Amino acid sequence: MTVIVRFAPSPTGLIHVGNIRTALMNWLFVRKQGGKFLLRQDDTDVERSTEEYAKAIQTDLAWLGLTHDLFAKQSDRFADYNTARDKLIADGRLYPCFETPDELDRKRKRQMARSLPPVYDRGALNLTNDEKTKLEADGRQPHWRFKLDHEPVEWTDLIRGAVSIDAASMSDPVLIRADGSYLYTLCSIVDDIDYGITHVVRGEDHVANTGAQIQIFKALGGTPPDFAHHPLLVGADGSPLSKRIGSLSITGMREAGYEPMALLSQLAKIGTSDPVEIRSSLGELVEEFDFAKVSRSPARFDDKELDNLNGHLLAKTSYEAVATRLTDMGVTGEEPFWDSVRDNITKLSDTKGWWEVVDGNVTPIVNDATFLAQAADLLPPEPWGEDAWSTWTNAVKEATGAKGRALFLPLRQALLGREHGPEMAKMMPLIAREKAKARLMGDTA
Repeated sequence: MTVIVRFAPSPTGLIHVGNIRTALMNWLFVRKQGGKFLLRQDDTDVERSTEEYAKAIQTDLAWLGLTHDLFAKQSDRFADYNTARDKLIADGRLYPCFETPDELDRKRKRQMARSLPPVYDRGALNLTNDEKTKLEADGRQPHWRFKLDHEPVEWTDLIRGAVSIDAASMSDPVLIRADGSYLYTLCSIVDDIDYGITHVVRGEDHVANTGAQIQIFKALGGTPPDFAHHPLLVGADGSPLSKRIGSLSITGMREAGYEPMALLSQLAKIGTSDPVEIRSSLGELVEEFDFAKVSRSPARFDDKELDNLNGHLLAKTSYEAVATRLTDMGVTGEEPFWDSVRDNITKLSDTKGWWEVVDGNVTPIVNDATFLAQAADLLPPEPWGEDAWSTWTNAVKEATGAKGRALFLPLRQALLGREHGPEMAKMMPLIAREKAKARLMGDTA
């Protein structure tokens, strides 16, 4: 059997870290199984779906390296959904309901007032044909519900283990709205059957729906796939990410300068028994993937952790791997510059600030002008190598008696205009002697 999974975003907005964590689990699992990854565009919401968002989703997935083997658009498949609808109606599993939203809300409130679960009472099944005809003549358009078998539905979840849902405790799910449009459930199940989806990997917020969906699979003559429901993402403090999701779009994170493997490493490892550390490639993540490692507890997404991972990744990145990107940003320093700053950046764009230190103008921090003037007179002649810093600071120490922090910090502050940063032994040779002397004399240079 060929393992086939699907990632099915709706092109009504940008995808975010929560979406990508689900996509990544699907992708890693199916690549380890040697199967196929289906990218399905759930665009039945014609009014809200846009081609702009559809293209953005594919751009984001390509940037992350999450390639797909199969592609489908739900908007191309309405004939298949109509066929499934007709079968369910003919089999007596799909029935029309004429209650308005207000009427349904009143029913729920009455049930709750009587300490009863707010489950649909199947009142529509008691309507005669004449009553249905009259309701339609009065302008009522029915929505359509799937008639559940009131029995337990059981499956072995690849993450949660044995799960049992009592369908008698659930409302018959609405599959078709009163305007005739399909809800997600019917379309998704028809697609899963037709494309031979063998495993559905998704968030645990779908667990309660799975019992009903398994019954719909069987009613349509399909074999239910295996399910794996993973815990959802929360913030570093355990709070829901829902209010921040807009700021965590993949497009936004790419534009903010995060590296794909930093984000993938974090999303693949948070909420698992593996350490959250940089992995060198998607292939390494594939080899390490196992549903048995996924915790039942919520996975905590921490921006600071991502920053650290991104910085660690860049620190191990060769100049050749970033040369073109640096040039495109206007950073024309070559390998010596990259080697000097890569341990001190969080994102690649941070190099622009350090390149300004080397090649632009810096306002020096001057706390002791006399000391810096003496240091300026002791600057060694060019050319400078990495030994220039030690040669110079030894000379300044001998001439002034300064040592330790009192020696090194004022020189760093003057040359870089900052208290912290790359090793001065690497930075000093990048700064021209004339520019260094001007900064030591307190001039912006």
